[in-house]
Amino acid sequence: MFHARASLAADMPQVPRTELAEGLQISQVIKGCWQLSGGHGGERESDRTSGKAAVEDFKPFVQAGITTFDTADIYGPSESVIGEYLRESGEKKNVQVLTKFCCFGRDMQSADSANFVKRGVENSLRSLGVDALDLVQFYWHDYGVGKYVGAAQRLAELQEAALIRHVGVTNFDVPRLAEIVDAGVRIVSNQVQYSLLDRRPENFMVPYCSEQGIKLLPYGTVAGGFLSERYLGLPASKVRVDTYSKSKYASVISQSGGWDWFQALLRELDGVARKHDVDIATVASRWVLDQPQVAGVIVGARNSRHVAQHRKLFTFALDDEDRGRIDAVLERARRPQSDCYTWERGGSWA
Repeated sequence: MFHARASLAADMPQVPRTELAEGLQISQVIKGCWQLSGGHGGERESDRTSGKAAVEDFKPFVQAGITTFDTADIYGPSESVIGEYLRESGEKKNVQVLTKFCCFGRDMQSADSANFVKRGVENSLRSLGVDALDLVQFYWHDYGVGKYVGAAQRLAELQEAALIRHVGVTNFDVPRLAEIVDAGVRIVSNQVQYSLLDRRPENFMVPYCSEQGIKLLPYGTVAGGFLSERYLGLPASKVRVDTYSKSKYASVISQSGGWDWFQALLRELDGVARKHDVDIATVASRWVLDQPQVAGVIVGARNSRHVAQHRKLFTFALDDEDRGRIDAVLERARRPQSDCYTWERGGSWA
């Protein structure tokens, strides 16, 4: 049995790369490292989110072609864990690290200061043990503090100084992203929530990014695990909403059409998955990966147990029948009218 599984894994394709920006090739599946920030360990026997286990757990991803890691300056020890892996493995040339520069609270008042921004970037450089950051994704918490354009310009200056190779953003809406672009900052990507349950990027972001040549890096493609066989046929009363992630995506399901509608979607996804000998999560991620401007999907991972599943993304294609079955359910959903991350900032879904 072991040899059969090993042979199956060997026969599956490597995760391919795509060009995110000039000189930056990323894997189309990106390992999200939020789980390395602490407090996301899960079951003890399968937890590989801290210590030596977390460092060692990168290797199966890289061997499968998942060479791109998404982290952040606010993810606790995440950058340092990646840095330790890079030092021990000698994979610096083969791995791409996408980190962030995040501004909250009082930091937003100083975020257009060259010294403040440089200190933040230098902290990431030290943690990762690299000479330049492949991509810095800029997050701004409160648009009411209007210094985000200046902060983005400071990042662009550090790009000119060769400390940063590329600048992106995360969870920006179109008007504020356009302000930054119009100020002359070359933005190559926007990391946004995008899934079968949350199609807000299609309203405004996809058209704008298509015009500007900006790529999307979606997270939440499996809605915190809700888009899986685990919830197929499960009554709403049996769902344990015991994490922030589950609470968030349970709210998204409620906004999108409710539990009965969600079960209809899962049934159709299950039919498509069985047809292609994959699972529901793989179909859901494949659907997002096929959308315009999407360069790669970010998958959260507490361990490497699902690496083979990620490789299966590239063993099949959704055909017209598959898309028709899925679209028929999506047409019955409560379509969001808002921009990316507007709802999370206190705005409306519709």
